[in-house]
Amino acid sequence: MEITQALITAAGESQRRLPLQTLVDRDGTPKTALQILIEEVLQAGIEEIVIVVTPGDIPAFTQAAGAFAPRLRFVEQSHPLGYGHAVWSARESLGNAPFLLLVGDHLYVSSASDRCAKQLISVARSESCAVSAVQATHESKLPLYGAVGGRLEAGRRGLYQVSEILEKPSPTEAEQRLIVPGLRAGHYLCFFGMHVLPPAIITLLGEEIAAANGKWKVHLTNSLAKLAGRERYLALELQGRRYDIGLKYGLLTAQLALALSGKDRDEVLTGLADMLARRDS
Repeated sequence: MEITQALITAAGESQRRLPLQTLVDRDGTPKTALQILIEEVLQAGIEEIVIVVTPGDIPAFTQAAGAFAPRLRFVEQSHPLGYGHAVWSARESLGNAPFLLLVGDHLYVSSASDRCAKQLISVARSESCAVSAVQATHESKLPLYGAVGGRLEAGRRGLYQVSEILEKPSPTEAEQRLIVPGLRAGHYLCFFGMHVLPPAIITLLGEEIAAANGKWKVHLTNSLAKLAGRERYLALELQGRRYDIGLKYGLLTAQLALALSGKDRDEVLTGLADMLARRDS
């Protein structure tokens, strides 16, 4: 599987302004969240980047991309019909080829030498199939994410054959249908916000959109579940963490994660320790 293109979705009503926010990256340089995502993609060896935005948002995203703007192609999601519809909206730009998919309201911090996207693409290429990044997540967070069930691939740490997918399941549903041997009690494999997907996903999304006929929003998870029933589909626990900047204190948490994994770690830790000492004195 050769992956040469990436798709970033940033058209959700609660999501569309988040990639425009500025943080200080691991190298100590102020960057927009969009620039950090673009660097994630480029360092994975991908040069073609498509971004799905709300109509009218292209100028703001072009400005937020800075020097990376000439590398980008934009697609406007004509109607707010869900995440799956946003992905489907880019079908003409993506063509009949696999692609890396990221959400615009997450940042990814790797704990390995390779960034998260590069780790995922490496496995997708070697296994020659769809692979979704997942993270073991406490059941209290299940209302925020899609989750998967499956079995560990023999002899492969953190790599699972996907058998079932549920969109934002309840703890009871997850306990009944998404048990994965080896995870801590009360934890489930939830989506990381990063996937490598084959062009077949666009066809499946088109079927979902036709069935919905504009009456309900189309989730990506329904089409992923169908994909798992038709072909080999894996889930991978990456060496890294996702940070949802759309959550309460999400930007703050992401900024701390970037700072503590970067060149200014000692300075940041000293500042935090001083802040806590002053608060307790």
